[in-house]
Amino acid sequence: MTGRVSTLGRTRRTRAGVATRSRSAVDRRSVLLVVPVFLLLIIGLGVMMSASSVVAIRDTGDHLYYFRRQVMWVGLGVIAFVVAARVPYRFWQRTALVGYLAVLALLVATLVVGDVRNGARRWIELGPLTIQVAEFAKLATISLLAAALTKKERWLGSLLHFLVPVAVILGGVGLLLLAQPDFGSFAIVLAASFAVILASAVPLGYVAGIGVLGALVGFVLAVSADYRKARLIGFLDPLSDPLGRGHQAVQSLVALGTGGLFGVGLGASRARWSFLPNAHTDFIFAIIGEETGLVGAMLVVVLFTIFAAVGTVIALGAPDRFGRLLATGLVALISIQALVNVGGVVAVLPITGVPLPFVSSGGNAMVVNLAAVGILLNICRAARGRREDVRP
Repeated sequence: MTGRVSTLGRTRRTRAGVATRSRSAVDRRSVLLVVPVFLLLIIGLGVMMSASSVVAIRDTGDHLYYFRRQVMWVGLGVIAFVVAARVPYRFWQRTALVGYLAVLALLVATLVVGDVRNGARRWIELGPLTIQVAEFAKLATISLLAAALTKKERWLGSLLHFLVPVAVILGGVGLLLLAQPDFGSFAIVLAASFAVILASAVPLGYVAGIGVLGALVGFVLAVSADYRKARLIGFLDPLSDPLGRGHQAVQSLVALGTGGLFGVGLGASRARWSFLPNAHTDFIFAIIGEETGLVGAMLVVVLFTIFAAVGTVIALGAPDRFGRLLATGLVALISIQALVNVGGVVAVLPITGVPLPFVSSGGNAMVVNLAAVGILLNICRAARGRREDVRP
């Protein structure tokens, strides 16, 4: 009798230890997911104060104008993060279609009543706020694609069952984004959607086919418009026209080279004095490299790498198929945007106008990206809850 009680006690302690280790592992994932993001927010605010000061004086006479707007959007983004972290992630599965249709309606409205800037109609003015629907379209498209592939999981071996929903979902949002035109956002949606498809139960042959098709479509679109073709040529040979189509790439590299190993010092950037266009938006990474050097730039890259790695682990440990696909899409969405932005700044990828997540000026992107992190956190917590529920 004594031996049985002793064995039972050891079994309970073992189970409790396993549960504690599992809970601790998930808690570590939550911390490793959130900490890099908030460090990037802090870095972004610090660099924003410097990078935007000159253009803010030129536009408004107030050197802190864009910095204060960024603080406001970060605040709204943190609220979106907290709400998304508390809402069960399966809510996005139930409302995916409604959200997608609402985004399509807003994209149509943008084409009708949107504000035109630099030849593109991408924004809706609502008093002091400017809404760029394309940012919300990214989240809505990933959610609906994940929900559709989850629902059709049993029939994905059929090409028709796979191709029809993917073509309808990506085709609908893609046509409206290209009509603005916003090729950068469409390319990001395609890339993140490919990650969702890759993580689904779709046969690898179909995945390879859709990947090749997507690459061909992207190439054709890249050379079909004069301004996109000019960007591509500027990327291939920026020095052929350093004052024209290669100007941004050349000035970005000059800023990075000026920074050296440790940078010229916080707030001491020279590129922001109108030498580098869009210093506080698309090219803020160049200002980071100039002011903090290779050390500061690599810190930003490391933080995004940690986020991508932890997000991938969370996706693999998601409680169900929808959670896995949604998490995969959200991690890919943020990571690909970071890769494309940094790649454009260091001239290893064409310039697409994609902002650096959590760092660049851009309020709508800030809110959507922080909401995406909140959803990832909720999926991570749901995985922990499931482990505790099934514990013997």
